[in-house]
Amino acid sequence: MTLFERFNNIRQHTEKLMSPLSVEDHLSQPITDVSPPKWHLGHTTWFFETFILAKFKQNYEVFDPNFNFLFNSYYESVGKRLLRDMRGTMTRPPLERVYEYRKYVDVQMEQFFDENPPAEALKLLELGLNHEQQHQELFLTDFKYILGVQPFHPVYDSHFSESETEPHQTWLEVEPGLYKIGHDSEHFCFDNELNAHRVYLNHFEISSKLVTNGDWLKFIEEGGYQNFKYWHSEGWGWVNDEHIEAPLYWENIDGKWHRFSLAGLEEVNPDEPVAHISYYEAYAYAEWAGMRLPTEAEWEIASDQFDWGQRWEWTDSAYLPYPGFSKAEGAVGEYNGKFMVGQMVLRGSSVATSPHHSRKTYRNFFHPHLRWQFTGLRLVK
Repeated sequence: MTLFERFNNIRQHTEKLMSPLSVEDHLSQPITDVSPPKWHLGHTTWFFETFILAKFKQNYEVFDPNFNFLFNSYYESVGKRLLRDMRGTMTRPPLERVYEYRKYVDVQMEQFFDENPPAEALKLLELGLNHEQQHQELFLTDFKYILGVQPFHPVYDSHFSESETEPHQTWLEVEPGLYKIGHDSEHFCFDNELNAHRVYLNHFEISSKLVTNGDWLKFIEEGGYQNFKYWHSEGWGWVNDEHIEAPLYWENIDGKWHRFSLAGLEEVNPDEPVAHISYYEAYAYAEWAGMRLPTEAEWEIASDQFDWGQRWEWTDSAYLPYPGFSKAEGAVGEYNGKFMVGQMVLRGSSVATSPHHSRKTYRNFFHPHLRWQFTGLRLVK
């Protein structure tokens, strides 16, 4: 597959994911963390226009000078931008105008491919492709929340499967010693996966499978959400302030637990891995179970021994730079480094992750109270 074919496939996949939506669906933003689908369409296009076409294509004319303000996410170097919590108020430009923008930029990119792009541009193109794949996953998780707050449990795709049942559990041993973690190949990675370095690990055992809904039901039934001793102080305050009693999207209907999915409302399957839990909940569950969460180094070293990819998995590691980490020059340097405070690392990928967009060194990160992503946990003892 050529680079241009890959570019086209990724761009088309975004639009395919949004094909079931109505015009009204594209503008909804029920909370700040959720971006409306129309904004995702514009922002992923803005990335290619701003970082590649405007910089490298001779005599390039921007599609609309106002779009830099509307579709810039958090790049201070690029200029002023629409506040994040105001993205859902953007009734103009109309949706068809945003699709015209996508088409315009795609045509300009096709011409650019024919002009023998410099190596620097190709490196940014690879970042842009992975950036759009990130937003494909974000779209699915955002849109699930958009549907989840509506009455009558509307369906995104009746054939969308959110998980498979977990196999029999075994405990996998890792011997003590020095291990290398981090990205160490010529293939693409995000800057926060660098640099590869060695860490010392003590002996540990890690579960071959994720914690399941059935496991979580026992935690609920035994008062896990009501017992302070399992929780961080901050987590205990969050549970009580937000009245948390179960994972996000769970509903107790006539004495039976159900969960809202992209395929609609379903009865909770005890054999499927639990999803949509915060770091606070993951930590509390591990305390209740008499075990702990893995560090991100433990997870990466052990990951060759188990299947992963159904859930982003919480680790007990704060999101911090690796030894030797340095931010790139210019706006691209704002991509990851500026967020290295107050967040926890997740490893793996999820059922919403785009094809060919996962690797064991990938470091996702979120604040500890967030749970709209497909997040789960794996235990260590």
